[in-house]
Amino acid sequence: MRGFLRNSAAQESGAKVERPPLTRSVCSCSFVEWENYPEKKAAAHKILTSQTWPPNPEYQLGEIPPTNPVLPGTRWKMWHNAIGGELEAVPGDSWDLVLKEKDPNMLHLLQFPYNGEPPKRLVTDKAITPNPLHFVRNHGGIPIIDKDDFSFLVDGLVANPQSFTLADLQDESRFPRMKKHITMQCSGTRRIEQILKYPGQGDEVPQAPWAEGAIGTAEYEGISLKKVIKACGGLKEGAKHLEFYGADTYFKDDKCMNYLVSVPWSKVKANEVMLAWNMNGEPLPRIHGYPLRIMVMGYIGARGVKWLYRIKAIEQPSRAPVQSQEYLYFPQQVAKHNFRLTDGIQIQEMPVSSAIMSPWTKQVVVHEGHIRCKGWAYSGGGRWPERVELSADGGFNWYTVPEENLSKKRRWTWRTWELDLPCDVEGWVEIVVRCWDNSLNTQPPDVRTAWNWGLHVTSSCHRINIFSVNKKHPLTKARLDEMEKRGVPFAPLTVPLSFPAQAWPDYEKYWKEHDPRDAEDD
Repeated sequence: MRGFLRNSAAQESGAKVERPPLTRSVCSCSFVEWENYPEKKAAAHKILTSQTWPPNPEYQLGEIPPTNPVLPGTRWKMWHNAIGGELEAVPGDSWDLVLKEKDPNMLHLLQFPYNGEPPKRLVTDKAITPNPLHFVRNHGGIPIIDKDDFSFLVDGLVANPQSFTLADLQDESRFPRMKKHITMQCSGTRRIEQILKYPGQGDEVPQAPWAEGAIGTAEYEGISLKKVIKACGGLKEGAKHLEFYGADTYFKDDKCMNYLVSVPWSKVKANEVMLAWNMNGEPLPRIHGYPLRIMVMGYIGARGVKWLYRIKAIEQPSRAPVQSQEYLYFPQQVAKHNFRLTDGIQIQEMPVSSAIMSPWTKQVVVHEGHIRCKGWAYSGGGRWPERVELSADGGFNWYTVPEENLSKKRRWTWRTWELDLPCDVEGWVEIVVRCWDNSLNTQPPDVRTAWNWGLHVTSSCHRINIFSVNKKHPLTKARLDEMEKRGVPFAPLTVPLSFPAQAWPDYEKYWKEHDPRDAEDD
C-alpha cells in the first residue's frame, strides 16, 4: 500500500513525502514487520522527520489530569496516521478492543498506546486476576493476528533455524505443556508516588503515571522456550541471549520499529521462560498478546513480549531501544543533565514490594478500634513474600499479617493479604505496609530513597494517610449517633457540622468550673 502525506512545510514547497509500503510477506496477518526492511524504516523516518509534532504532554509538574483516559496519546496517534497504510486504523481499532475486552471499571492512564489498570478496590479482590481486570501496558497498537495463519521464526545463533505454527507448539508429542501461576508487574508500578513528590523523566509511554494496580496474577499455559531451542538443535557457540520480536509498531527518536527485548540464555535454560497461548484457561485476549506471547517468570512485564513472531539467538543483550535505552535504573544523582545509558542497570527482576489497596489516601474510616486493610505483596526473581507487616503510626509499631490471612504461597506470584489493624487514635493517621521475602529482603522506608530519573521500581514502603474515626470512644459514638438520627452524612470530611457541637448550658457549666484562657496572677 502506498500513499502520500503533505505537511505544512511540504505544502509550501509543493513537495510530496512518500509513505512506505506496509505489508507483511510472511502471512496475511494485519501487522507491520519493520526489522527485515531497512528501506521501509528509512521511508518512515523521512516522514517523521519532515514534520513538526506536538511536545510531550506535561503531567508531572502540575495536577494529574482527572480525565479517564488520563492522557490521550495524541503524538502516537498522529505518528500512526502520518505513516499511513495499515497503521492509520490502529489507534481506533486498538481502543475498540480495549472497550471490548477490558472491564468498564478500568482506569485508562494512556488511551494509545493503551495503558490501563483496575481501580484499587478491585486489584486484590481475587488472588487470581480476572482477564478483563488485568492491567495492560502496551507500547504500540494491538496487531490483529489469525492463529491459523500464524507462524514464528527461531533463528540467529541456533543450529537449525525453524519456523513453528501454533499447532506445532501445541503438539504434546513434541513439547510437554506447562501451566504456571505468574504475577506480572510493570517496573512503573506505584510511579505516581515518585511523580507527586519528586518528578523525573516524563515521556508519556515509558513513564505512564501508574498507581498501585500495574500488577496482576494469572495462570498461563504453554511450553518452555528451552524445549523449542532444543528442537532447533540448541545454541551455537557465543549465543548468550534470546531476543524476542513483537508484532506491535514502536516509535523512538523519529524511527519506526517492532518491539524487541531480550533475556539471558541462563533464564531460558532454567525453564523460566514460557511461550504462552492461554491465560486463566482461555486463549490469550488480543490485548494481552493473542495468539502467542512470552512470559518471563519473575521478570518485569516489559520482557514478556506480546504478539510474538520471531526469536533470535544473539551474543549480547538486545540493542533495541526498549532494552538499551529504557527500563534503566539510574543512580540518584544521575538525570537529564548528566545521564549516560551505561549508567543505568537494565531492570529484570523486581525487588520486594507491597501496597495497600484498602483503605485509600484521604478516606474517612469509621471503625471500632481496628481498621480493615487489604493489599498485595510481591518479590521478583522466584522469591516470595514471607511476612507482611502494617503500622498505624507511620512505622514505629508494626503488626504482622497472620499466615491464614495471606493467599497461597507460590514461587512466581504475589500474595494478597488482609489485616484488622489495631488503631485507637483518631484524626489523621499514616498507615504503612512493608514486606519481607524469603531471602529477608525488605523495603526502604520512604519514596525519596526509591527515586530515579526514569521513575522505575517504586519499592519503598507504601504509605497512605486516612482520617480515623473510632466509635469505641464515647463522645465519637454519641456524635455519630446524633448525625444518623438527624440524617446528616459524615462525608465529605471538610463540610462543617450542620448542628451545634455542644449545648450552651453544658458550655456555660464547663467555663464556670474552668477559667477560660487565663491564669491567676499571684
